[in-house]
This record gives sequence, structure tokens and C-alpha cells, in this order.
Amino acid sequence: MTKSNLQIYQSELSGRLKALMFLRLLFVSLLLSASIFIQIKQTQTYFGFIQTSHFLLVAAVYFFTFIYAIIFKYSKNLVWLAYTQLLADTFIVTAIIYVTGGIGSIFSFLYILTIINGSIIVYRKGAMVIASSSSILYGLLLDLHYYGAIHPLGAPEPYALQYQSPYIFFLILVNIAGFYLVAYLSSYLSEQARKSRVELKAKQVDIDKLEVLNESIINSITSGLIVLDGQNRIFLFNPAAEEIFGIKNAQVYGKEIDQVLPFLKNKLPGVQHTSLQTAKKLPPFTDLSYSKSNGGKSHLRLSISPLRLQQSEQKGHVLIFQDMTEIMKIEEEMKKVEGLAMVGELAAGIAHEIRNPMASISGSIQMLRDGLSENNVNSRLMDIISREITRLNRLLSNFLLFARPKKANFQEFDLNRGILESLELFKNSNHWNRKMGVSTDFCDSIRLESDPEQLKQVLWNLFLNACQAMPEGGSFYVITQLNSDVSRPDRKWAKIIVRDTGSGFDDRVLNKAFTPFFTTKEEGSGLGLAIVKRIIEGLQGEVFAKNHSEGGAEISILLPISPFNFPPPKTS
Repeated sequence: MTKSNLQIYQSELSGRLKALMFLRLLFVSLLLSASIFIQIKQTQTYFGFIQTSHFLLVAAVYFFTFIYAIIFKYSKNLVWLAYTQLLADTFIVTAIIYVTGGIGSIFSFLYILTIINGSIIVYRKGAMVIASSSSILYGLLLDLHYYGAIHPLGAPEPYALQYQSPYIFFLILVNIAGFYLVAYLSSYLSEQARKSRVELKAKQVDIDKLEVLNESIINSITSGLIVLDGQNRIFLFNPAAEEIFGIKNAQVYGKEIDQVLPFLKNKLPGVQHTSLQTAKKLPPFTDLSYSKSNGGKSHLRLSISPLRLQQSEQKGHVLIFQDMTEIMKIEEEMKKVEGLAMVGELAAGIAHEIRNPMASISGSIQMLRDGLSENNVNSRLMDIISREITRLNRLLSNFLLFARPKKANFQEFDLNRGILESLELFKNSNHWNRKMGVSTDFCDSIRLESDPEQLKQVLWNLFLNACQAMPEGGSFYVITQLNSDVSRPDRKWAKIIVRDTGSGFDDRVLNKAFTPFFTTKEEGSGLGLAIVKRIIEGLQGEVFAKNHSEGGAEISILLPISPFNFPPPKTS
């Protein structure tokens, strides 16, 4: 038995014991009144005149009931007290039979009342115990009386001459059978009643939980929910609706929807008293605009459904509102992005087409220049044209690399070796500054599954940025580390850090470091770091920029040891 059920049982038992003590006092008071009346009238009963012993018995019952009341007030074990009172009642009934004629007493039915009390208070077990006690006491009383061991008040003398032993045996047997039959039947009804109460309380608990769940769902959904009755009066206005319209439920409950939200006046008649088939043909939603009291404007999506009870006639309406304001802003931004993407594709196509005639122009200029002397003015002008064509061609190449990155060709390679090869290649280029120094701090050999060619392009751009940040010379550092994903310990990440000792990023533009065409250099294109970010994201990695505590810029790259379909870690 659970703690809650035990508390319920104790509460019920307490109430039944109080009722038992009250009924006992009531019954004894009736007996006392009848005895006094008979004595005043000096009427003789079948067991003789009322004697002092009868009044003593009534007084004893009053006394014991008073003792029970005191014990009941302080007792914690009510079951024990119940059994004590019921067993004591069987002794009291035996005493009543004793003082009213013994075998000839008509009060043997009081045992049955006590048994019924036992079945009601302590159910089947108690009924059987009381039936057993009643059988023993009643049989013992009749046997002792029959054989002359006791002489009940008002009994004829000698009793054995009036009735034979088979009659006494039959009387005892019939009463005992009746006691147990009453115990079984009354306890059966009592047990059924108890089970019904338990099931009813369990159902009530389930209903209460269901009501709480239903209320929690209604209060938790982010969509505004308004439920109307058949006269379009509001009887449900959930918190989301309060937030959308800025109106409290207490202000609108019981009011007509037209008074609260006038802009819905022409939206509801179309679904008034619709049939189930017609309701299915209604539009799934309607887009509305709502002007708030603070001057703001919301875009709402309204869905109206008829409220029905078990497919019966319509009882009202269910209105569901979704605030589409942010979604519409996102859709507008998406349209802008799609437009920009189309422009980008067009620009990439144009850039690709421009490269072909530029190659022809560059070749033609070179041929014309070969026929001129070095001091000729036209030769110098052609050199300028050639350099600008080269710069423009490099800009177009970077733009195409950003707009149309190559598809990654994943293969396994040694990361540290790839970085050393990129460093060696960069040192032998015309971008290398002899005043610079390089420091490497590599982790143990890292086998990385990625695109080595695209990674070399990334490293080239980072090395180039480091050199341009230190025109007067300095040092830049290349560091590799092996990190674990906190949320996925089985996932390993390779970290590449490229740091210089230049002036670092300006704090005002640090968050724009990877923005395309954003640059603080006079001759920069603003695509170097943008290309780095685009390539690294294509390799399922991430790139971060910050200023180092000791000065200079620091670029960190995270790459998965092997490609997978999970996002990069948030912390590493």
C-alpha cells in the first residue's frame, strides 16, 4: 500500500471509528430509555423486571466508550483500536444476552450488527474475526447455560427440562452459520465498495494529471490559442495569445471576439455552423496584419477550426494564431540572399569570360613589346599594361576561387609534412621577406584525411598575410595540435595556428576579418581570408581570428581528422 493510499485508509478508518462510537452510544441510550420507561410503568418483560444489573451494563458501555474516545485521540494505530472495540462489542452483546435470558434472549441479532460493523470498518478479515468471536462466545454462553454452569437473569429454571440438547445444538449451529454467512456477504459488498473507491480515486488522479497535462500543453505552446463557444464568446485565451495581442485572459474571458479583436469580424462568418465536410474544405490558414497598441505591427497566420464534441454539431471555434513576423523577415532576407547569389553567379561567369580575352591581350602586348627597345616610351607603357593585366588576372582568379571553390578531394596525408612543404614553397617565392624568421611547433605526426591541395592554398594565403603584416621583418609561428571534441570523445580534431608579430587586427574590424572584399590594405583585394574561410568550411572545419596577447594576429584552424556529417565542436 502506497503512502498516499495508507493516508486515505487511515482517514477513512478514523471516520468509521467515530461513527461506530456514536452509534454505540445511540443504541445504548435507546436501551437505557426503554429500561427506564419499563421500570416506571412497572411492566414485566419476557426476562422479568428491569434490575440494577441492566443499568450497570449500560453504564459500563458508556464508560468503555469514553475510554475508547480518549485512546482514539492519542492512538496512532487505529487498526488495533478498531479490532479492540469490535471484539469488546461481541463481549457486550454476550453480556446483553446474559442479562436478558440467555438461551431465550432475542438479542442474538446484535452479533450480526457487530459483524456488519467489522466488515465495514476492517473489511473481510475483520468480519471473519468478529464472526469467529461471536460464534465462540454465543456457543459458550448457550452451553454453559444449558448445563447449568451459569444462570442468566430472567431465564426459567431448570432450562434443560424445557429444551433437549439437539435443539440447543441446532440453535448454536444455525446462528454460527448465519454469523459467517453475514460476514462473507457483508465483507464481499464492503470489499467491492473499497475496490470501487480505490479505482475511482485512481481514475480521479489520472483525470487530475490529464487536466494538468492539458493545461500545461495549452500554456506551453508558442502559438496563440483562442477557443470560442457557440455565441463567439471567448472561454480560453492562452498565454501565447496574451503575448501576441498584449491582452490578459481576465480582460477578455466571456466577451465576444468581435469586441476584443475587431479585425477578425469578417473572418468568422465563413465558418459559422459549418458541416464536417464543409469544414474540411476551408482554407488551411489566413495571413493577417495586426497593429499593436505600442505602434508595432505583427504579421499573423490564422487557422480556424470548428469545435465539435464527438462528431456532434458545432459548439464553437478554435482559433490558432502564429506570429510570422520574424519568419517573414527571414524570408525577405532569404530573397535578398538568393538575389545576391544570382548576382554572384553572374559575376563569376563574367569573370570567367573576361579571363580569356585578357590572356589574348596579355599575349599581344608581350609580342608588341618584344619589337621595341627598352627605352622606348611605348615599351614602358606596355610594361605597365602587362603588370596591371597580371594583377587583374590574379584578382579574377581569387574571386573565382571564392565564388566557385573546387570540390574537395579527400585523401590521407601527413599534416606536418604538408605544412613544411608549403613553407618551403613560400620561402622560395618572391613574396618572402628575408628579414623574417619562422618558428614551428608541431605535434606528433598527425595523419589527416582532407584535401592537401586546398589546404596548401589556405596556408599560402595565411603566410602571405603574415609577410604583408611585417614589412620591416619579424617572426611568424606555425603550430599544430591534436584536440578532442568535448561532446564526442571519439572525434579528433587537428588544430593549425599561424601567428605573426605584426600590428595585429584593429579591434573595430576584427569581426569583419573574413568578410569578402573587406580590407585595410591599399592594394589588397579583401579576398585572402574570405577564401580561407570558404575553403575550410568546405573541408568541414572552422577558422577563427584574434589578436595574440603578446602582439600580432593569430589565425586558428580546426579540421576533423576524418570527414563526417557532424558540425565542428563548440569548444576544443
